[in-house]
Amino acid sequence: MLVQGIVALTAAVASFVPGVAVASPGELQKGLDGVAAIGALAEVRDGGAVWRGSSGVAELGSSRKVPVEGRFRAGSITKTFVATVVLQLVAEGRIRLDDSVAHWLPGVVPNGENITVRQLLNHTSGLFDYKNTLPMPPSAEFYANRYRTWTAAEQIQRAVANPPVFDKPGSRYSYSNTNYLVIGEIIRKATGHTYSQEIERRLIRPLGLRGTTMPGTSTYLRGPHPHGYVPKDGGLIDFTEMNPTLFGAGGDIISTTHDLNRFFAALLGGRLLPARLLDAMKTPGTEDGTYGLGLSWHDTACGVRVYGNDGDALAYQAYSFATEDIRRQVTVAVTPDFRTNPDKSVDALVDQAICR
Repeated sequence: MLVQGIVALTAAVASFVPGVAVASPGELQKGLDGVAAIGALAEVRDGGAVWRGSSGVAELGSSRKVPVEGRFRAGSITKTFVATVVLQLVAEGRIRLDDSVAHWLPGVVPNGENITVRQLLNHTSGLFDYKNTLPMPPSAEFYANRYRTWTAAEQIQRAVANPPVFDKPGSRYSYSNTNYLVIGEIIRKATGHTYSQEIERRLIRPLGLRGTTMPGTSTYLRGPHPHGYVPKDGGLIDFTEMNPTLFGAGGDIISTTHDLNRFFAALLGGRLLPARLLDAMKTPGTEDGTYGLGLSWHDTACGVRVYGNDGDALAYQAYSFATEDIRRQVTVAVTPDFRTNPDKSVDALVDQAICR
């Protein structure tokens, strides 16, 4: 059933845009209510039909509903934006996928002459993940660093102070946020602009992603948004405000469910890259892998493959996936409660949205 306007449902708000039939509001809402989190919001697309909903609360201690148009930190979905910029530069002949790191950034990483741009993008470089060098909850240093500005250079240095996780670049897959910090620096060297400026110029503005921002050092989430939390002293503290340079090119983007669906529709629909480079993006870095050049995929319960990415930004987690023909899409954002990992319940909602 297609319903125009706002549909009030249990602990949520949902709306439909007329088009091809989707799962009923009740079915999708039940799936969203089942997501293990403080709050959750989602947008599901099926052809021309759109369902938007939210569940839970926007702020602990209140009954305020999560805004369906709310903004959130999308974490590693940033990597897909960064990879798209790199591949556009490849299409323009300004970067080659087989360029070495040393070609662009001499001396920045050990063995840089044998690590390629492609291997950075698909996480087969072997570079140690700088994230594993950082203090995390419940460390007092983690909370003390909340408003600290990090630079890519110092984070890369923290990473390369550790040996690589394997010796031969390209031989294995090992997810490392360091790869994208290095990629961000290569973008700066190739263009004279930061990765954020290139994302804004090439993707955010042309696609009209009005709820998407590259925050730089700004600690705020502007506009409507749910509050996010991290564990502390056996409970949770509000961590909505924090310095996103902690994530850098690997995960600092702020967006909305609507904008992420719009971005992935443009990307997978061939509007942002030539076909050969979109195919390269979908090619795994290792045999039987599920991660290409900034893009991941998995098969749903009904066997339909979806492409996209997910992201963890401490107080927020986001998931955005679409079928290859972009007929069906689902983007979900949650504020985790740290008692239960939301991945399994979000996977169930993705299956519900994709499988009929």
